[in-house]
Amino acid sequence: MTSLPQMNADVLQKAQTLIQQDLQTALDAFSLPEPLKGAVVHAVMLGGKRVRPALCYATADLQSDRTNFAAVRRAAVAIELIHCYSLAHDDLPCMDNDLLRRGQPTCHAAFGEHTALLAGDILQSMAFEVLGSRLFDTGVAVESQIVLKQMQILATASSKMVCGQVLDLQAEGKHVDQEQLENIHRNKTGALIQAAIMMAAVTIFKGTDEAIPKLRQYGQAIGLAFQVQDDILDVTASTETLGKTAGKDEQVDKSTYPQLMGLENAKAYAKTLHDQAFEALAYFGENADSLNNISQFLLSRKN
Repeated sequence: MTSLPQMNADVLQKAQTLIQQDLQTALDAFSLPEPLKGAVVHAVMLGGKRVRPALCYATADLQSDRTNFAAVRRAAVAIELIHCYSLAHDDLPCMDNDLLRRGQPTCHAAFGEHTALLAGDILQSMAFEVLGSRLFDTGVAVESQIVLKQMQILATASSKMVCGQVLDLQAEGKHVDQEQLENIHRNKTGALIQAAIMMAAVTIFKGTDEAIPKLRQYGQAIGLAFQVQDDILDVTASTETLGKTAGKDEQVDKSTYPQLMGLENAKAYAKTLHDQAFEALAYFGENADSLNNISQFLLSRKN
């Protein structure tokens, strides 16, 4: 598991423990042939920060009612399956061409390019199968309207993520401005992070509740801040610390925030975005302690 700052260790480690268990339960429910099964397990179960599932659980913590928590657990699994598919595809030779992920060989390095491609393909459909299943139910059925909303949120975010990846590839070797760069990352990275929050939000809040736009504001800020911090760490951290190849952005001449505005200004911008996120969470008071803890971790993370 990822090493975490002690002040935020409990909420994140609990989230990591639960999602590891739930991911394993979900994978066990599928009958896949080898070597596809091995590639899927490799892509999903090698750890990682598990930020998106943690955001799902933490959003659900805004209310004490656990009636629909099975739907939150399914959402956490689904969002992580989509994230893992995106990593398996991003690492392919035709994309970022990377050989290291989470300190281990990337999926195509371990299982071959064609198997890694198919593993990513099936992880997409598995995510939606999990969302529409009764996995983790304890006898109380979740309203079908909630499930449909979750599917729509995840499908929309997944499409935005792919569009963001296209824009990111098109920007390689070019010097885009800040508006263009943010358009890339609000789609490529931010959309899935925001989806993790909103998929849990619809299980506890009605669409007309003022909490919904506050959480959307929080998700937009924290999602973009996550990418800014990623760009910073690519410059400042080692390959050993990151668990993936450091300095890769510069190698492929990718547009980044440190490149665009300088390292110190990029750090200041990340802090500004986090301040915006904390401002949105202030609406919820102490109920947002879990989200605040995760946000503090993201602000200070080293990988």
